[in-house]
Amino acid sequence: MVQAVINIDEHANRVLNIVKAKFGLKDKSEAINLVVGEYEQTALEPELRPEYKAKLAKIISGKHLSREEFEKEVA
Repeated sequence: MVQAVINIDEHANRVLNIVKAKFGLKDKSEAINLVVGEYEQTALEPELRPEYKAKLAKIISGKHLSREEFEKEVA
């Protein structure tokens, strides 16, 4: 576990207190971990998320046409 001393503004402090109370957490460290986890799931680039990697592997393993084959099918 890493320990850090951070400076946050009053609004961020209130938000952390609300998250802490809403989810029944013991301290603000747990609230920060929860908020960071939610951010990771929703906002990080898709290539960093495991679901995206699984989806990409499925796409890659599917049927692919060369340009010539594609043009023949479309024409």
